[in-house]
Amino acid sequence: MEKYFKEDGRYKVISIGSYGLDSKYVDQNIRAVSNEVTDGRVVHNGELTMVLNDKTANGTIIGRSLLIEQDNQYIINQRTEIISPKENFDSEFAYTILNGPFREKVKRIVQGGTQIYVNYSAVENLALELPCFEEQQKIGTLFKQLDTTITLHQRKLDLLKQMKKGFLQKMFPKDDGKVPELRFADFIDEWEQRKLGEVTDVKSGRDYKHLNSGVIPVYGTGGYMLSVDEALSYDEDAVGIGRKGTIDKPYILKAPFWTVDTLFYTLPNQEIDLNFIYAIFQNIDWKSKDESTGVPSLSKTTINKVNISVPSKSEQQKIGDFFQQLDQTITLHQEKLNKLKLLKKSYLQNMLI
Repeated sequence: MEKYFKEDGRYKVISIGSYGLDSKYVDQNIRAVSNEVTDGRVVHNGELTMVLNDKTANGTIIGRSLLIEQDNQYIINQRTEIISPKENFDSEFAYTILNGPFREKVKRIVQGGTQIYVNYSAVENLALELPCFEEQQKIGTLFKQLDTTITLHQRKLDLLKQMKKGFLQKMFPKDDGKVPELRFADFIDEWEQRKLGEVTDVKSGRDYKHLNSGVIPVYGTGGYMLSVDEALSYDEDAVGIGRKGTIDKPYILKAPFWTVDTLFYTLPNQEIDLNFIYAIFQNIDWKSKDESTGVPSLSKTTINKVNISVPSKSEQQKIGDFFQQLDQTITLHQEKLNKLKLLKKSYLQNMLI
């Protein structure tokens, strides 16, 4: 098939990489010309495709299906098959059940090691439980509406994250600059060049295994772990940053807290707003400061030497509050999206056999 690929080809190509983790089509910008060979591999409106191969051993892609809703737009590449529902098999319902309980059956008959696969002849022999056509339509419509709602919330969330990324780039001076590109009204003073070590106190986390169970949260590079009966900081909030492993995901630590030895906690001094310094930590390319050749690592020395720019305390607070509100909005959208996904999972478990 590859010999028929061409940038300005008529057809979009469906291959292994076209199957997203949400069972939606991922456009890899692979196109194919129209000829006797490719025209015979066209997928029509209402048909589905199923991927029979997986580049990994954990089965994240294998058995996923796509629902095609346009005529003469797509063709299949190797290791993917076309499924054409008959009159008594609703396409929307087929898409739901093939990506739900039926896919779990497919995953149980895979072969191979580092790259797994399944033969379509074996897939064809798997049992499929179907209700009457009218019930199929009802179920298919429900899940289509649910998928549409999930997609819209995902887009909103992605847009908010991109917006935050853009604000982080524009609301802080670049390189050795003294003023940012985007600024709140009434602030005109130049920002002061400082080093992180001059405005924050970087402290090391410690082992918690000698402590008893309690109500003080213990944090690692991945977030909350468990709760103990002592705190490293009782009344000062801080910014957590990984010392080893995940070094590029800083987050706010609300006092009281305890951190493990792979997570630094940094306490800003009185002239620095916590939410402002947290935004700065998010704007630093920590991966470029990795000091190891193996597991990513940071040291206090490296953190303390990072050059930053600092405005007046009142401007810091404006910026810090802005990003705090933006983070809260992102969190709310993420929670809504998670609830919708859990709702869909529950419906799949309870409405399908």
